[in-house]
Amino acid sequence: PPTTPPPTTPPPTTPPPGGRVDNPYLNARGYVNPEWKAKAESVSGGSRVSNISTGVWIDRIAAINGTPDSQSNGPMGVRNHLDEALRQGAQYIQFVIYNLPGRDCSALASNGELGPNDLPRYKSQYIDPIAAIQGDAKYRNLRIINIVEIDSLPNIVTNVSGRPGGTAMCDTVKANGAYVQGVGYAIAKLGAIPNVYNYIDAGHHGWLGWDDNFGPSAAILREAAGASGASPANVHGFIVNTANYSALKEPYFTINDRPNGQDVRQAKWVDWNRYVDELGFAQAFRQELVRRGFDSNIGMLIDTSRNGWGGTARPTGPGPQTSVDAYVDGGRVDRRIHAGNWCNQSGAGLGERPRANPEPGIDAYVWIKPPGESDGSSREIPNNDGKGFDRMCDPTYTGNARNGNSLSGALPNAPISGAWFPAQFTELMRNAYPPLS
Repeated sequence: PPTTPPPTTPPPTTPPPGGRVDNPYLNARGYVNPEWKAKAESVSGGSRVSNISTGVWIDRIAAINGTPDSQSNGPMGVRNHLDEALRQGAQYIQFVIYNLPGRDCSALASNGELGPNDLPRYKSQYIDPIAAIQGDAKYRNLRIINIVEIDSLPNIVTNVSGRPGGTAMCDTVKANGAYVQGVGYAIAKLGAIPNVYNYIDAGHHGWLGWDDNFGPSAAILREAAGASGASPANVHGFIVNTANYSALKEPYFTINDRPNGQDVRQAKWVDWNRYVDELGFAQAFRQELVRRGFDSNIGMLIDTSRNGWGGTARPTGPGPQTSVDAYVDGGRVDRRIHAGNWCNQSGAGLGERPRANPEPGIDAYVWIKPPGESDGSSREIPNNDGKGFDRMCDPTYTGNARNGNSLSGALPNAPISGAWFPAQFTELMRNAYPPLS
């Protein structure tokens, strides 16, 4: 990436009508989802952040037209949101495309409605109708940003047989091409619309930061960008840390430190990873993706909705040099028990507010996961929304191979994924970093 950040003023030449701009977030006003805004304002102090643009999740077929009777979506469908974006005078709107066959093959809270062999249905009943709405000429001046299939492609690198915690479902969707072909079809179909910007999900540092995950995940992303009629030109960029909690920057230690003469990488928290935070990972992974054949102008997004880690527990300086674990654990701002913990994390806070061009190679910090919407229920809750129960959302769970057999760190009394969780929203505001005024 360039040594000096790119200028924040737009280039002197305006793009041709219908042509894409380099950074859809730059000097542009984002769409405020009125459904999330109302929920945020129902909690004391929520009005401080309720006008922030958040992602609109299309996590099942019914959500395309809206689900008035659901706990985890709202009555507004894709067209309603686009019409409201025009009414607001917004310049961009963010949708999460999230319904792959055999979705989230390694987790249960976020499993989807489609079975592993439902690729034809994914194409005809899910992607095609979304593309038909987004392609309506009345929305041609709106920058439609699609966050494509979070937590998907890296799973078929890291969570297959022979890897710790590998699952049969991940084996299945790797073998039948559901993920690679599904993502390829989605970006080809949606990317054919001139004002659509596709950003594919690329995990986070605590998942892909190891050598045996880093390169192979970039390779599978490139494979998907050539599947089902897609090409890398259909990919505007990538997003990391979607709906996750990894710290944006660890200010008090780096991967190169040697406390007490020991390599930081051998700390239990770092566990031989090559990255300690999302910014460093995103910039390095961007270079790897370009090396694998993506356009050199791709930009990265980082979801900072819940990775602030402020509040009274935030360290104010490095940990003691007595041992490598004391040094890392004393200085890290990410207060999770284990970097593999992902569900309704206790102690988390709102992160950096969305802004464009914050660092070289980064198109924007974004809030794709709407803060206060649950990651999953802390116990099994029967529901009609197709949401399962994952023990990683149970505060009493003592873990598995993927989180080092640690406690889950999840908050108690959580509703199903996507449902409003006011206690979590209150905690996220209290622990915001930068703090809320």
